[in-house]
Amino acid sequence: MQFAKSISREEMNELPLKAFEGKIHVVEKEDDIRKAVAFLSQFDKIGFDTETKPAFKKGKTNKVALLQLSNSDTAFLFRLNGNGLHPDIANLLANKSIVKIGVAIRDDIIALQKLRKFEADAFVDLQSFVKNLGFQNFSLQKLAALVLGFRISKAKRLSNWESQHLSKAQLKYAATDAWVSLEIYNKLLSAQE
Repeated sequence: MQFAKSISREEMNELPLKAFEGKIHVVEKEDDIRKAVAFLSQFDKIGFDTETKPAFKKGKTNKVALLQLSNSDTAFLFRLNGNGLHPDIANLLANKSIVKIGVAIRDDIIALQKLRKFEADAFVDLQSFVKNLGFQNFSLQKLAALVLGFRISKAKRLSNWESQHLSKAQLKYAATDAWVSLEIYNKLLSAQE
């Protein structure tokens, strides 16, 4: 299977808009964290992303507020602000037998390691992965368009991820980002077989 290697904004805007349609679980309590990690540990590949409240003042940065991990039909959104990074989640992120797939993940991993030290293992950055396949566009939006044939919304990217109550639109946005990374990777792998 061949994929176009680049796409214009105009071409992308003609594609249908799609978002994650599976189950979304917001996870904060210790018991729920353990259950979520046990569930995710059954899979050999999961989608990965984080969200951080934007800082609009020069020199100010915020800690990562949300960690999203997803399989093809269930997404877990771990609330980290106020909770930190639970040891079970850190162990999952260090597990070498579970591949974690995301886009531009270096800074995400560094931000998570500021919350709790862990040895990041078995991460795949889609941007590096697709570079080796000759792609010229590397954003998650463009990769979704090129590989999966749909566009994803980035409208909630700069919203307040530390808000006490995340909106349905925020939840869908966050779940979509982790899920679509996994879907892109799976489609690229199956095309190489």
